[in-house]
Amino acid sequence: MRTGVRWPRSSRSTPVTIMLGFQSAPGALIAANDTTVLALAGLPVTHARTVLADAGLLTDDRLPAVILWARRRLRDLPAAIRTEMDTWVHITLNGQDTPPRRRPRTAITARAYVAWALPALTHWVAAGRQSLREITPDDVRAALPENPTARSLMGRALRSIFSLLKAQKLTFTDPTRGISTGGVPGKIPLPVPTDDIRQALTSPQPARALLTALIAFHGLTSRHLQHLHLTHLDHAHLTVNDRSIPLAAPVMQRMTAYLEYRSQRWPATTNPHLFIHLRTAASDQPVGPLWINRTLGPALTPRRLREDRYLDEARATAGDAKALALLFGLGTKAAQRYTRTFHPPSL
Repeated sequence: MRTGVRWPRSSRSTPVTIMLGFQSAPGALIAANDTTVLALAGLPVTHARTVLADAGLLTDDRLPAVILWARRRLRDLPAAIRTEMDTWVHITLNGQDTPPRRRPRTAITARAYVAWALPALTHWVAAGRQSLREITPDDVRAALPENPTARSLMGRALRSIFSLLKAQKLTFTDPTRGISTGGVPGKIPLPVPTDDIRQALTSPQPARALLTALIAFHGLTSRHLQHLHLTHLDHAHLTVNDRSIPLAAPVMQRMTAYLEYRSQRWPATTNPHLFIHLRTAASDQPVGPLWINRTLGPALTPRRLREDRYLDEARATAGDAKALALLFGLGTKAAQRYTRTFHPPSL
């Protein structure tokens, strides 16, 4: 629960004025970490940081959340392994412009790889290893689990870690080289109970009803929904990844209801995104995937709804993978994953 003084929400200059008091001299930079005190008074931290950054008065001294998360997960490991993994996380997130060059990866990827590799790291420490330089191919084989999915995911993470560390000359060899860990078995897509979809479509919350409709009728992904702009809507058409999608009548009904709600709830917002909430209305930031999942409710996720829509279309087209790919912009393999449920390969 937040504590402290409650400031009027109507005064947008209040948080910025408070932060200017942290300056050691006129024009001095303000640390982003210092702005967290605004949360104690219930003031918008993001808005204050945006204004200060635009004025050239903010220095971002914060560590990405994924780095803090990784350090917490790895804190019980030996110092050498923590340092090696910290190097891997940093380069994975930021990439590297000098040889050997690497493209930056997302925080989700870094978090997943750390989680997949952690059981192997813990196994090696229990066996007396103090650094990843000491790991041999036999150590890798001993740490790999028997479960095919877990084995494949761990192998993917370990290959990424050791290939990067070897390129940085932090390890002498790559012990994962030549070790096959297999692929992740594909899951069979399953339909969603009709009652769950109907309940969400008829929800009194305009945002929930529209989110459900856009996925259930047009198969949009969570990322599509996050980055939709108001300008992407043109009468009864929605532009997504250069594709013009004619919106179904039930979707247009919910779109109209949501736009009316949006204009009444946040009449002064300048956020260009279609979906906004209390925190993003005062900025130009998109909503996050967590907000989308919470808005849909515990019984639904964007992935489950999307798979249900693809399965329904595959059934309607008698398993026509080409029609499915053209309608939703899917790749060949992705489309065949759904049509295969109607034409299973012979055993």
